[in-house]
Amino acid sequence: MPPFTLPTDYPRTQRVNNFQELVTTPFAQGVNALCWERTLSGDFGEVVERLGPGEAITAIDDARLLALEVSAAGRVAVARLLDDRQLLRSHSLDPALNCIHGYPRDETREPVATDVFSFHADSATVETDTWLCTYFGPCSEGLRNDEARRRVDVPATRAELLKSFGGEDDEAFRTWLSEYCYDLHYEPLPAARPFAFGLGNLWRIAVAWPGSPVPPCIHRAPETRPGQPPRLLLIS
Repeated sequence: MPPFTLPTDYPRTQRVNNFQELVTTPFAQGVNALCWERTLSGDFGEVVERLGPGEAITAIDDARLLALEVSAAGRVAVARLLDDRQLLRSHSLDPALNCIHGYPRDETREPVATDVFSFHADSATVETDTWLCTYFGPCSEGLRNDEARRRVDVPATRAELLKSFGGEDDEAFRTWLSEYCYDLHYEPLPAARPFAFGLGNLWRIAVAWPGSPVPPCIHRAPETRPGQPPRLLLIS
């Protein structure tokens, strides 16, 4: 995997120096993604190995982490995982640590897949953010807003969705698109340049909510391939 580089030519991403800045820096002037760039010590691969096989997405609680029999480097990694969870909890968040062996795919035959492999924006009815950090395995990817187009705005795709809806292209149709989250998914424009979130970096990204001062951060989970190691992800 190439070294992580925050895209300096993209003004919607901003680097911060510590957790306090990550918490307090407002999303404003178009910035919709904040990154606390970190190089973490510890053997997170050993932690994943000791966790062993599991379901597609296995939630890992603190007690299970503490019970792992790991080397000194593994203990450093465990301590970091626990510390990061506590940081987010101190900010009234409820972070989940997941060991991800594979994500479910959208098996419907609709023209817009709504699984996490599709570039998408998170949404909420109230002000909130998404926090995430990949410690091991493939990392999340971001897509520049100006290099993305909502899939429901592609004429051919919209026509197919309208056929599935069975009505007119009116307010009821737009409500239906929202109910099924079709309007939250994007396709890259030609020559788009997705960027990696990197390993160890803690991100806070903007969500689509009524009154948000910035557009949401478009992102996706990495493709999972046979033979790849599981992914260790903190998300809230």
